[in-house]
Amino acid sequence: MRFPRDASKPKVIKTLEALGFKTVRVGDHISMIRENPDGSKTPLTIPNHERIKGSTLRSICRQSKIPREEFLRVYKSKL
Repeated sequence: MRFPRDASKPKVIKTLEALGFKTVRVGDHISMIRENPDGSKTPLTIPNHERIKGSTLRSICRQSKIPREEFLRVYKSKL
């Protein structure tokens, strides 16, 4: 499966929230954080653009250690 070319920001945020992230700050970028079962926290920063490029989604998944298949499965269920 491939990442969408231009994903809508609200859908990407809903997907990340479904994967356990919470928005902590919004400005030029959106800062999110996830508390992990072991007590550690995973930070995530995404651009505050209306459309998110596929290459940026790949970076987001790498940065947050979300498997591509898991992100795409949740993303597609948020229609």
